[in-house]
Amino acid sequence: MNQPATPPSGEQDSSPAQGAADAPAQEPADSGRALNRNVLAVSATSFLTDVSSDMVMTLVPLFLANVLGVRTALIGVIEGLAEATASLLKIASGWISDRWGSRKWPAVAGYTISTLSKPFYAIATTWGMVAGVRWADRVGKGIRTAPRDALVADSVAPAARGFAFGFQRAADTAGALLGLLIALLIVNRLQAAGQTLAWSTFRTVALVSVIPAVLAVLVLAGFTRDVPLGSKRAAPAVRLRGWGRSFSSLLAIVALFELGNSSDAFLVLRAQEAGLSVTGILGVMVLFNALYALISTPAGALSDRIGRKKVILFGWILYAVTYAGFGLAAHPWQIWALYVLYALYYGASYGTAKALIADLVPAQQRGSAYGAYNAVLGLVDLPASLLAGLLWQGVGPWHGLGPAAPFLFGAAVSALAALLFWRWSAQPPAPAAT
Repeated sequence: MNQPATPPSGEQDSSPAQGAADAPAQEPADSGRALNRNVLAVSATSFLTDVSSDMVMTLVPLFLANVLGVRTALIGVIEGLAEATASLLKIASGWISDRWGSRKWPAVAGYTISTLSKPFYAIATTWGMVAGVRWADRVGKGIRTAPRDALVADSVAPAARGFAFGFQRAADTAGALLGLLIALLIVNRLQAAGQTLAWSTFRTVALVSVIPAVLAVLVLAGFTRDVPLGSKRAAPAVRLRGWGRSFSSLLAIVALFELGNSSDAFLVLRAQEAGLSVTGILGVMVLFNALYALISTPAGALSDRIGRKKVILFGWILYAVTYAGFGLAAHPWQIWALYVLYALYYGASYGTAKALIADLVPAQQRGSAYGAYNAVLGLVDLPASLLAGLLWQGVGPWHGLGPAAPFLFGAAVSALAALLFWRWSAQPPAPAAT
């Protein structure tokens, strides 16, 4: 996802689309620095939040399947509905942050809601309670994500955006790595190499996860500052046409890709089905996040030099190959190898995609644009995860097509989306109204 499809070799992100998008914004005093105060504080918040989230979220599908006996179709509904119900909030929170001219406080509110939900995992004893806690956590994520991303985009110069978003994603992933290591230590101490997860182990991990979540809120509230966006404006209309044809068509392609990108909970269940113990699953997730953290910043910086589209397209192709591999995997060592490829996909695609969106839309509409982008990811996650669960274990008397089916389906859909994205090109957005 990038500048015009055929830029001259070595061309930087100084396309007409980017210039038009950035013209109305007031540059922050330290925007020339990719790692300024806001970027560092947001990255620290992401780090602490993922220490908390990944400690418990990696174990949630195992808790549902091993302790509560929930089938994959229902797990898909729980995961997908949590994302989908938060999706409209992603649009609303982005719009509000544009309207108020504030990115900081909507983001703080979202992180606070997620933090308040965490202790309730420790007392959940039914799948309905788990779904409720999961929903509350995703509501918080829906509120915070678009304003947080807009704050990062507003805080740096265009030429440094890829690096800034890559650094933020690397911090996010480093936090996940630490969280998984803490969870691994707890699991290893309480149940060693058990093949299935015990309820008491899950409860202990959930309680410990509250501590870094609280610290994350304090860091964001205490160390970030809003960037002035220029003159006061009327509330921006949430319309695709106002963001330009390139952004609208990009969202359609992303929606198709996400249809084949079911919840990562299914990867965890697939790893267990292939023979990994609970500690083995946490170990492979540690490897995944370590690689992801190492790749994100260089991949973002590379997109600043060669263009966003090439980097993301590479990631999408890797995704298709990786999901095909998960469909065919039969041994634990293959799961480990596939998670290496999956880390390359994540590192190349996630932060770079957010940098691309900042290139495509006017500065004063970025909150709404990030909201729309994240809403697409969330809304499509429900049918994607539900379909994956049905393909795996079916529903009622139908027992599905087996564990390979959702991954082979995902590989085919993502390959088609990559082909469409290869043909996609950016056009300059309409100038922001004044």
